[in-house]
Amino acid sequence: MIKIRYLIFFGIIFAFYSAINIYIVMRGWQAFGKLLPQGYGWVYWVVFVTLALSFIAGRFAENLLPETLAGFLTGTGSYWLAATGYLFLALVLIDTTRLLNRWLNFIPAPVIERPELTGLAVVLLVAGIIAFGAWNARHPRLVHYEITIPKSAGSLNELRVVAVTDIHLGKVMHNGRLLPLVQQVNNLGPDLILLPGDIVEEKVATLGQDMSGSLRMLEAKYGTFAIFGNHEYIGGQAEDIHHHLQEAGITILRDEYRKIAGGFYLLGRDYQHGERFVGANRQELSQVMAGLDRSLPVIMLDHQPSNLREGQEQGVDLQISGHTHRGQLFPLNLLTKRIFETDWGYLRKGDFQLIVSCGYGTWGPPIRVGNVPEIVDIDIHFTGHTEQGAGNVEPLMQVMGRLW
Repeated sequence: MIKIRYLIFFGIIFAFYSAINIYIVMRGWQAFGKLLPQGYGWVYWVVFVTLALSFIAGRFAENLLPETLAGFLTGTGSYWLAATGYLFLALVLIDTTRLLNRWLNFIPAPVIERPELTGLAVVLLVAGIIAFGAWNARHPRLVHYEITIPKSAGSLNELRVVAVTDIHLGKVMHNGRLLPLVQQVNNLGPDLILLPGDIVEEKVATLGQDMSGSLRMLEAKYGTFAIFGNHEYIGGQAEDIHHHLQEAGITILRDEYRKIAGGFYLLGRDYQHGERFVGANRQELSQVMAGLDRSLPVIMLDHQPSNLREGQEQGVDLQISGHTHRGQLFPLNLLTKRIFETDWGYLRKGDFQLIVSCGYGTWGPPIRVGNVPEIVDIDIHFTGHTEQGAGNVEPLMQVMGRLW
């Protein structure tokens, strides 16, 4: 039943993707077709069809094709996915303008008579967006928060937490990019390292010996903890991923908690929709927190920043989430802003505080437009009791520059 639903879902997506590509290829032919030498029009169609199908071919035939070829097709197709979106938006804008021009007649005649110039401008604009997005995705920044929790944490007065969400380790986020991340995190001198989901891109095979060795280099006083997101489940290898991450020195929390340094609790939720892949629902938060001393600070990891009321009602002090990528590609951030109460940044509701990161890696197109990948650095202050104004202190959030 689940497979049938996914086949229907992907069938709809493929039909929508095909329709957009047909629209783009026809408008492209109208702009550039007459510029091609007589008898070479087929080159345009072959190139376009290859681009449109490369991602699908690379992903679904990766076990049948040589690894280099499959990687090339997937990589090329990933960039084309982003280009498709921006080409579509540009063409819709142009066609809407042309439609209005029928009544208002405001477009100069030379522009109408030379569609190839408009087409060239669109291609150059989209190419520029893709190039910037690819560069942007590889230049993360450090985002700093100052958080006050009005509870006693035993002998702890302060805690430095470094959180990195949505790394998406795989062919794009390879060890050459993971190792600098590990070094940057260690340089911050964290007491606690948190990885709130989507660490691995679907398959355990992407975690080679190099990546496992790099993850093992993470250093924090109280250790490195992680939860699962949707991508640990999508490939059907969640248990193998769990095993490999544990071997790399990372503690995985799946609807369970740990008491850290005798002063606070770290609680990790299992992925919200994991039952779609493994058939088992995650526990209610009240069940997970049974036996937990709520007089101590409770920090919770939940991959998706949804159903915030549950954490607020159960006495969670700080929730750290990811998943949204803040849309990853503008204007998808407008959609994530509608879906989630907070799709990036900080939110406070009474004593409940939330930090949502837009993540470090990428999914699909290896580009980011309209947001910047980030490492989250959090200084938590435990005050022991609610002081005048302490419960309403907003965090100091600073973008501390790009990390090279």
